[in-house]
Amino acid sequence: MRKITNLDELHALYGAPVPAALRKVVTELTPLYRAWIEGARFCILSTVGPEGTDGSPRGDDGPVVQVRDGKTLLMPDWRGNNRLDTLRNIVRDPRIALLFLVSGSKTTVRVNGRAWITDDEATRHRFEQRGKHPASVIVIEIEEIYSQCAKALMRSGLWDRDDRDTVPTVGQILAEVTEGEYGGGDYDVTYEEKAQPRMW
Repeated sequence: MRKITNLDELHALYGAPVPAALRKVVTELTPLYRAWIEGARFCILSTVGPEGTDGSPRGDDGPVVQVRDGKTLLMPDWRGNNRLDTLRNIVRDPRIALLFLVSGSKTTVRVNGRAWITDDEATRHRFEQRGKHPASVIVIEIEEIYSQCAKALMRSGLWDRDDRDTVPTVGQILAEVTEGEYGGGDYDVTYEEKAQPRMW
């Protein structure tokens, strides 16, 4: 296969950008972008560090981020598995990208910028779920915001289908990669019940 190695070769394969695709980019929240992001319960958070890149799903029972001001978003870091891939990256490289999704909507909204982590008590206490607060909060400084066209979700039919029975379960994958030490059918059956007390 031929490898594309420079921008001239790349641009020769495509036409000029659609004007609206350039005009939709802003550097701070507008009222409608703010409303859209505040309506999102889920996003993909992408970071980069010395070991490489990382994409982490983030979700909440309510808005996945809070708007601090027109240039700043706050994201609680709720309990997880303590790998800390995202947080370790942010401490060493502040570049960050978020892709916000809203269930049923074929639109997505993207935010690019820089981030840092705080354990400030007042900031952590802005977030409360079931009487609990996050150990830290990711402070996201917005550099650009823009909507993404619906074609990817239209092609995939993401919200119109249920494909869960066509792919392996996490229990099956864990059993495969750990040679049976973890996972298995019981893992899949009991996971959600066991996870409920550790959601936040």
